[in-house]
Amino acid sequence: MSDCIFCKIARHEIPARVLFENDDLFAFHDINPQAPVHIVIIPKVHVENVLSASDEHTGILGKLLRAAAGAATQTGIAETGFRVVLNNGVDGGQSVDHLHVHVLGGRKLAWPPG
Repeated sequence: MSDCIFCKIARHEIPARVLFENDDLFAFHDINPQAPVHIVIIPKVHVENVLSASDEHTGILGKLLRAAAGAATQTGIAETGFRVVLNNGVDGGQSVDHLHVHVLGGRKLAWPPG
């Protein structure tokens, strides 16, 4: 792992409100929520962003999406709807250089975003 903030969270060096954790992923409540439910899901392996992902990361990319569905179910927003966001690069809104998805819900989400 790298020394980025998300790697430190995954190693339990920085506290987080954990939703779930397994061998591959770590999910936690965002410290600056943009919706009543705002979960961040990260792979434990450091991958900078979706453009940095290679064929060897195909499995983890699928696991991120399946985990997003699980997080929506676990937090009670699956039935009413939720959004899964994967930001890439500065103009895409990525503020931490570690691949991650956001799961947002608990209110009506507007379109287009930002």
